[in-house]
Amino acid sequence: MAYISRTALRRLSTAGDCNCAYLGSLAFRPINSRSFQTSSIRRTDGVFKELTAQRVKTPWIEALRKQQAEAKSSTATSDKPSVPKDRQLTPKHMNDSYHSVVLPLARDTWLLDTYLNSSGHIRLGTIFMDLDALSGIIAYKHTGDDVTTVTASCDRIVINHPLSEICDLELSGRVTYATGRSSMEISMQVAKAPKDGEKIAETDVLIHCTFTMVSLDPSTNKPVNVNPLIAESPEEQRVYKLGERNSAIRKQLKETALVKHTPNDLESDLIHAFWQKQLQYHDPYDEQRKPDNVQFMDTTRLQTATIMQPQNRNRHHFMIFGGFLLKQTFELAFTTAAAFAHARPTFVSLDPSTFQNPVPVGSILYLTATVVYTDPPLIGAPGEKFDPDSEYTRVQVRVDSKVRDVEHGRSKPTGQFNYTFNVPKNIRVVPRTYQEYMMYLDARRRAEQVKDTIQEEGVGLSPKTAEESVTE
Repeated sequence: MAYISRTALRRLSTAGDCNCAYLGSLAFRPINSRSFQTSSIRRTDGVFKELTAQRVKTPWIEALRKQQAEAKSSTATSDKPSVPKDRQLTPKHMNDSYHSVVLPLARDTWLLDTYLNSSGHIRLGTIFMDLDALSGIIAYKHTGDDVTTVTASCDRIVINHPLSEICDLELSGRVTYATGRSSMEISMQVAKAPKDGEKIAETDVLIHCTFTMVSLDPSTNKPVNVNPLIAESPEEQRVYKLGERNSAIRKQLKETALVKHTPNDLESDLIHAFWQKQLQYHDPYDEQRKPDNVQFMDTTRLQTATIMQPQNRNRHHFMIFGGFLLKQTFELAFTTAAAFAHARPTFVSLDPSTFQNPVPVGSILYLTATVVYTDPPLIGAPGEKFDPDSEYTRVQVRVDSKVRDVEHGRSKPTGQFNYTFNVPKNIRVVPRTYQEYMMYLDARRRAEQVKDTIQEEGVGLSPKTAEESVTE
């Protein structure tokens, strides 16, 4: 049967009885026409709809008009009340904040379409967006809606076991560390979705990660206390102690940061050794020249600039949510590692990374990615053992972010993100300025810390095994 557009039908139906015979004959007369379909509404870029519904509840135009009206009226009251003084902070159980979501990637090919790259691998950057959105849901189940909760840091994301095929994925997590102050640690995992009545096997866990969230007063943006956590079972006590350890590590790294202190003796020796190596490369009377597999750090740098749109806002409307930054920084880091090695990188871990300042909607986000460390290194510390002829190289990429307003007046840093990849190539990076030496040493410290943590917890994959995964 032929189709007729709604507009044509409306015109014909209002033309009077004279067209009745014509309308009756349409069923027997071939008509060239188009049928139109509409796609489902997507409020954000790539975030799974069940997580989006929890995050963005008011259309952007309504939030914007309300803000503009409040700005014009000096008597208008803000929709950001202060935290109630009588707010109850009774201790909560870990399971009180538990939340899980299943991504039906194997069952919904159109959903899968938003998670795949050009080679048919699952884009980990999009999974990271979902994890950040999930961490927000978990945090608010613990704190309630009276506070503003933001992502302070992503402490670690590690691939535990590879995915051998596209399957449904279950994202789950809960608050695992909270002392009653403003911050809380949220532990999450991504695993193959189990069948009804079955539990997730350890070998089915793809990713384990921890995020640190901080609660603020909506009116003043100052930190506020949250409910302390009760750890009862042996397993809960174990993960709670891990949270204590992670908190201690963050404090230690902050106190010993190179911004505050000069390099130690071993690190100073490394700087001197790199400087001597560069002299050899440039000495016309020395036969040693820079090998083809060695690149200077400044030649590895890639940069992007992007305007921040409201489709990627958080639940408070006027700031970009952290998951979008994770996705953007991951994909730039991936590209930087690929350009450095001229080979396809395999993700190893997101090492401890910080969100320093919020990113406003409408601002310009600048990202700068640099290869800051390679393992095995070109020059090792005294007594350090490594294989200089290793088939694989572990590449650490640092992504620094900053924002400017559209007029490019004010500028502020917004975060530092540290990604590690394996590449099937023997390649090394060399710093040659003092700033690059500091970046190299900072990355070296981080790599040693993460290596110890991974060995202690028994996670991580061999480079060969990681290459067989269907993830990016």
